[in-house]
Amino acid sequence: MTKRKQTKTDKVRAMLARPEGTSIEAICKATGWQPHSARAVLSGLRKAGYTVERQTALEKGSPSLYRITAEAEASE
Repeated sequence: MTKRKQTKTDKVRAMLARPEGTSIEAICKATGWQPHSARAVLSGLRKAGYTVERQTALEKGSPSLYRITAEAEASE
């Protein structure tokens, strides 16, 4: 069998699954997307059942961080 190619959404999901999370800017840099597209993927992951939480910036000028705190439940 051939291995499935990793999509940009898969890459974003992996970035969000890290304990430290990721920022919109980091998602844009990794995928080449505009910020509105990165936010749309976050919305799509939420609709798919993932719990994506936003941590506001602790210091002025630093970006908000996003992370997946709960995976989507598998449907049967």
